[in-house]
Amino acid sequence: MPEIKKIEGIVIGDTNYSESSKILNILTKDYGIIGVMSKGCRKVKSNLRTVSTKLIYGDFNVYYKDNGLSTLISVDLKRYYKNIMTDIIKISYATYLIELSQQTYKQNPSTEIYNLLIEGLNKIEDGFDPLIITNIIELKYLDYLGIGLNVDGCNICGNQTEIVTLSSKSGGFVCRECYTNEKIVSEKAIKVIRMFNYVDISKITKLDLSIQTVKEISEFLDEYYDLYSGLYLKSKSFLKTFNN
Repeated sequence: MPEIKKIEGIVIGDTNYSESSKILNILTKDYGIIGVMSKGCRKVKSNLRTVSTKLIYGDFNVYYKDNGLSTLISVDLKRYYKNIMTDIIKISYATYLIELSQQTYKQNPSTEIYNLLIEGLNKIEDGFDPLIITNIIELKYLDYLGIGLNVDGCNICGNQTEIVTLSSKSGGFVCRECYTNEKIVSEKAIKVIRMFNYVDISKITKLDLSIQTVKEISEFLDEYYDLYSGLYLKSKSFLKTFNN
């Protein structure tokens, strides 16, 4: 008989099964990505109805199967992302972060990916700019994708002084000596992306950046992912179209 376990996690996908049930894909803190059957959850009077959908974050009480589908008993909600779920912009960024986290986890199953996703969603729910939070997470995920950015010096020669720009084609920072014809970004963008790399998202209390700085960093990360990550996510394509 399967063991009953309480598993912390967040629903990253749900698929209808039979006439009244769903299969939930849950990114968990300790068990990776697991499949869970939520029996009868699509029935109007089911106690599982409201907790069997994407972005539900909590402790999932399940009949656990190590190989195969576990079965959902109940969920103790840790946080309900009401502000995200009722805002088209926020839900679009949250959807992208979930898809990016899932793909990153498949390449590098680190618990830190789970932690970063939850911390990012919490900040978006709390009213922080979803683009800035997304950029911070994108930057931090580069290490887990094996394409980490060197923010301590020129990516070409290693010089730690006189950094003049940030270039996706050059793989990161470029100093004055190595500069050829790369697009110039502001000194502020260089300083901020260094800060993003080291900041603890959970400890952020204020983010006050100019539109130009955010644009420069976002464009760099988009280009960097396109060139080196090998990831092509539908949710990202939608975000680009949406923002345009």
